[in-house]
Amino acid sequence: MTLKLETIAEDVLRRAEGKSRFIIAIAGPPGAGKSTLADALCDALLARGETAAVLPMDGFHMDNGILEERGLLSRKGAPETFDVRGFLDIVFAVRKGGQEVLVPVFDRSREIAIASARAIAPETHFILAEGNYLLLNEAPWTALSDNFDLTIFVGPSVAVLEERLRNRWQGYGLDAAAVHAKLFENDLPNGKRVIENTRPADIHIDIWE
Repeated sequence: MTLKLETIAEDVLRRAEGKSRFIIAIAGPPGAGKSTLADALCDALLARGETAAVLPMDGFHMDNGILEERGLLSRKGAPETFDVRGFLDIVFAVRKGGQEVLVPVFDRSREIAIASARAIAPETHFILAEGNYLLLNEAPWTALSDNFDLTIFVGPSVAVLEERLRNRWQGYGLDAAAVHAKLFENDLPNGKRVIENTRPADIHIDIWE
């Protein structure tokens, strides 16, 4: 399905009527356009006079040192390489509301998460949680499901994902061998896992540019 941003924003506003806090989950495989959609939708809501903030799951990457100790560094980005409990605690706090919540943000250029890099104010109406595994039908990720008011899944074909991810890693200056390893040993297996094991979403979008 192809939807315009304005259509999604108006749908969100309609669904959120009467709710002091409305949490949207934007999920999908790596390279699908989740972050771009989350940022664009956040901006669209702000432009309509609403309060909104993005809560990125990527801020909960385990540190490379821990991943190396566990033999998972080459799998960075897979479900088991995230601090799921930490992310759940933040989502629960945001769901409860009533207080400022500080969240980490991932710096891709340095491959590290920056602690308390973003503040979500208690009066923020819309929270846009964004990440690969928000709708993953595997424990412990399934514990997230009751906290979302609206779910959006961005799910392009594997062929489109491969092209987009290849372009992403080439843009970071990786050579052909490194790009191939990133794609076929990590990103695409993770992407297929998401596509094959995701719970149904309220809105399904094929791709977001």
